[in-house]
Amino acid sequence: MGTRARITGMLLMFLVMTSRGYAQMKVYISVDMEGVAGVVTGDHLGPNGFEYQSAREWTTNEVLTAIEAARSAGATEILVSDSHGNGENILIDKLPKDIQIVRSWPRPLMMMQGIDDTYDAAIFIGYHSSTHNTKGVRAHTISSGRLTDIRLNGTSVPEAVINAAIAGHFGVPVVMISGDDAIIAEAKELLGDVEGAVVKWAYSFHSARTMTPRAANDVISASVKRALGRISDFKPYEVTTPVELEVSFKNYLPSLLLEYLPIVERIDSHSIRFKGKDMVEISKFLEFVTSYSPELTP
Repeated sequence: MGTRARITGMLLMFLVMTSRGYAQMKVYISVDMEGVAGVVTGDHLGPNGFEYQSAREWTTNEVLTAIEAARSAGATEILVSDSHGNGENILIDKLPKDIQIVRSWPRPLMMMQGIDDTYDAAIFIGYHSSTHNTKGVRAHTISSGRLTDIRLNGTSVPEAVINAAIAGHFGVPVVMISGDDAIIAEAKELLGDVEGAVVKWAYSFHSARTMTPRAANDVISASVKRALGRISDFKPYEVTTPVELEVSFKNYLPSLLLEYLPIVERIDSHSIRFKGKDMVEISKFLEFVTSYSPELTP
């Protein structure tokens, strides 16, 4: 993009902000880990993995890159959501002191906790493809061990689309996503012309050809700047309401027991259907279904 085009983009962005009555641009950054450059196996994804501490560094640096790029594009307020695993992956002492971060679980809005209608754009860092996708590193939707599909109004969706629909409930568009080539293709098919930063190319569930972290940061920075430089091009991803959610489990018993609830319909041996008035109800139901256990403490 040339200098004149960048200036034009920034001017359009300013006019959009002014027309919406905002004196600032607020950006929401939701962060997963499977799509971060270098991440390929469980060795990177939890405290017991021998490269987990390195993966935390890689993830934190991708977040820092997105923050810096967003600021250079005009963002004045940024909220970060640590949304992988235990929700305690990002090294928060490395973030700028004016950044706030959502950590740990449970959360009513899951990976989008804290978003509201005052935000102007959402950015997804380190995302992965869905559990029904035959391609992608660590492809799953919410739970790789328990779920085989999630559908919104009959369409199978990845986490990126669920989260885009939550953002869309508040009128906030998703403008950029980073991860492997599989999730970028999937997101563009379902969400439209979002900016995509491909930082690795999937060979299998546990293998990829990946950029180095520093190279990936350059790609992410450029993608964030492009996205926010043409923010007026993006529209919120809004689903028809009431929203019909279908969840398919790997095991038989969850669907059987959930059918006992009058708000749940069992549609086959492993699947249930729930209808929510909006994406907030859908999100709360999903958080309950994937998190509840009678053994929870305290």
